[in-house]
Amino acid sequence: MRIGAQFVALACAWGSSFLFIKVALDGLTPAQVVWGRLVLGALALCAVMAVTRSRIPRDPGLWLRLSVVSVLLCVVPFLLFSWAEQHLDSGMASILNATTPLVTLAVGTVALADERLDRRRTAGLLAGFAGVLVLIGPGDLAGGGGHLVAELACLGATACYGVAFVYLRRFITPRGLPAVSVAFVQVTIGAIIMLAATPWLAAPAPRIDAPIALAMLALGALSTGLAYLWNNNIVQAWGAVNAAAVTYLTPIVGVTAGVILLDERLTWNQPLGAVLVIAGIMAAHGAPRPAPRPVVAADAAVGAEVTDPEVEQRVVR
Repeated sequence: MRIGAQFVALACAWGSSFLFIKVALDGLTPAQVVWGRLVLGALALCAVMAVTRSRIPRDPGLWLRLSVVSVLLCVVPFLLFSWAEQHLDSGMASILNATTPLVTLAVGTVALADERLDRRRTAGLLAGFAGVLVLIGPGDLAGGGGHLVAELACLGATACYGVAFVYLRRFITPRGLPAVSVAFVQVTIGAIIMLAATPWLAAPAPRIDAPIALAMLALGALSTGLAYLWNNNIVQAWGAVNAAAVTYLTPIVGVTAGVILLDERLTWNQPLGAVLVIAGIMAAHGAPRPAPRPVVAADAAVGAEVTDPEVEQRVVR
């Protein structure tokens, strides 16, 4: 598959992941959705490891650090988004997910010595978070809406992503490990955590029909597994910053899929808020530009290693 086609496939996979979650919730609990997503994602990445003949890291200290990353980048945010989509449209969840680059910048400013706010970045952050307020809407902000807690859960998930990306950059990236191996370990640890919790997740009994089965297969193998491979190829071919342009497309895919396939209603504040968020990201991080050298990076969705700091500021699906 050509790189351009992989870019389109990646945007569709990440953007449609919220649609898959919404469909799966018709017969599964949020925790069961995450269980299936991580187990299927781990199996898909296991296949990628076999095809690429990549090695599994053996350093126990690395596995411990990646366990922290797995909880912050997979288990907790996936649970929060799945729970939130019981109360929110999938399109709204996809837009709120697009705040990840802004949260990552905010966390990095506090935690990393080389990440400091200048006038452009400050303006971008203010515009982006103004977009968040517009997305939440005056009704929920005033306490009159019923979706505020679910919206805060989505923002809590993006906060987990932001902390995890900074943790990755500080403790994992300097090791120079293959991205596919790091991604495999992270997702596998998340799958092990969910498998260990199986006795507590079995009730109520899941109801699985064809749409739910297909949604889970796509969510796990496609949006959490194969999307990594596509993203890695794009970063190597185009550079991390250009690959980060997928950030601008995933909310569009998520909202469009929700409106067309789930008959979700698009309210006035959603496109306006999304425009402000994306404008803030562009102002804070700059538009895509040619990268001076190839880099190796991983799917933000599974949180693999990144060697270019710009790629840490992408959206996570």
